[in-house]
Amino acid sequence: MAECFQSGTATFLILGNICTRHCLYCNVAQGVPQKIDRGEVHHLIAAVLQMRLKYVVMTSVTRDDLPDGGAQMFADSVLQLRLAVPGCKIEVLIPDFQGKEAALEEVIAAGPDVINHNMEVVEPLFPRLRPEGNYKLSLRLLSRVAATPVISKSGFMIGFGETEDDILRLLDDLAAVSCARLTIGQYQQPSLSHWPVVKYYHPDEFSRLREIAYARGFQYVESGPLVRSSYHAAKAVP
Repeated sequence: MAECFQSGTATFLILGNICTRHCLYCNVAQGVPQKIDRGEVHHLIAAVLQMRLKYVVMTSVTRDDLPDGGAQMFADSVLQLRLAVPGCKIEVLIPDFQGKEAALEEVIAAGPDVINHNMEVVEPLFPRLRPEGNYKLSLRLLSRVAATPVISKSGFMIGFGETEDDILRLLDDLAAVSCARLTIGQYQQPSLSHWPVVKYYHPDEFSRLREIAYARGFQYVESGPLVRSSYHAAKAVP
């Protein structure tokens, strides 16, 4: 956090802190979310101004309880933040909106600099680790973003028990949908009730994956044990 804050970057969680999904690697609370706070964006803007941020990442829990999955709140937050802090770069890390194209289009139309949607895990582990998610749906979302002027970005973790072929296949799939930016990090088990860590990868293995990703055409890659979605996010935007 200190490294990010010093660089003028911070990540904010919108749409509450209770998720409607139950991914086996995630430590966010699951259950029935509270009603949307329509004044949330004003708190966000106040924080950005007070911290004098140059780069803001907005993410959220998954809100399958909302008809648009929270897309309107993402779009409104981007538009209002753009007006209040014109020089600030904006990245949104979005859920899949259950594949609803109108929801995604609303976020794209708001004009964030980057739209990130994390794959999180390799395809063979998707059904067990992300039971409410859909691997191909997530790829379609990234493909749609890549077809616009908005920068597309994704990320995933390793250490769940995937094979090297699984990782390479995921890199190929992301490259095939023209994903421009990528983060790769080590999975850390939040508690004993979460999926166990099967392997801790050596930093040299992360460096190798970075070079493999660049060879597949990714424009910017962060790959390391402690890398997460918003790590060095501002460096990936011209």
